[in-house]
Amino acid sequence: MKNPVLSLIASRLFISAVTLLIVSFAVFFATTMLPGDTASILLGQAATPEAVEGLRKAMHLDEPAFLRFVYWMTGLLSGDLGTSYANDMPIADLIGGRFVNSMKLAGITAMFAVPIALTLGITAAMMRGSLYDRAVTVLTIGVISVPEFMIATSAVLFFAVYLQWLPAISFTNEAKSFTDLLRVYAMPVITLTFGVSAQMIRMTRAAVVETLNTPYAEMALLKGASRSRIVLKHALPNALGPIVNAIALSLSYLLGGVIIVETIFNYPGIAKLMVDAVATRDLPLIQTCAMIFCVGYLILITLADIIAILSNPRLR
Repeated sequence: MKNPVLSLIASRLFISAVTLLIVSFAVFFATTMLPGDTASILLGQAATPEAVEGLRKAMHLDEPAFLRFVYWMTGLLSGDLGTSYANDMPIADLIGGRFVNSMKLAGITAMFAVPIALTLGITAAMMRGSLYDRAVTVLTIGVISVPEFMIATSAVLFFAVYLQWLPAISFTNEAKSFTDLLRVYAMPVITLTFGVSAQMIRMTRAAVVETLNTPYAEMALLKGASRSRIVLKHALPNALGPIVNAIALSLSYLLGGVIIVETIFNYPGIAKLMVDAVATRDLPLIQTCAMIFCVGYLILITLADIIAILSNPRLR
């Protein structure tokens, strides 16, 4: 293909398909090696061996693992996500509402994190070497060094226990007004914003600084152009590709951070659903949730690459 965008899309689709196949294989066989027997956990300790064996046959757990993997992949490719072991419900019905909740949390986090990170990253690059730049660098390194579960736990202790301003548990169905909605989402969004913004600030600053070191930016500075004009007119358009990649990579970290945040704040999202599925050894549900996270990550990375190549004038 002569068109670089079409070539990128074709190569990314192929790589994504291979990646999904490898991930599906790894996820399936990793879940089958979880300790404990699914049938015994579902029936409880009082279950008879006959009942356990009957449930294992009903769920096809007595069949070889590779054969079950083929059945699962065939259903997945045909749009059938399977049935939950623990709830005896179609997995698509279980995931539907939870997926929407997770997307709401990710969307609200992105609305706050992206503008904050771009502002701090660009201004730090404009004033590199200054006290402000050093303060932003120290702040971002400090935030990156702190695990997300520590940020979430500290937020609960400070805002919910000590100040009693916000609820410790995020029940979205109890939000009756806009104020209640803000209170419910405040701590999960704050926790995720800290982690996502820190990575984005560093990568944005690095992209802008690299562009400012180019000969045409230095020539514009020698001609008397102000630093803000150089950044807005010359540096930012040429750094758009790396910045978009930084945004996409940082937002992909939401996939890992959401698992921690939803668990700590008991937020009814897909990550919390997957954690609960691990506790009940609900293998089809675990596998489906893991595949959704993988697909989301691949979509973000592919979009970043497409936007980066479109923003490069030499490839258009």
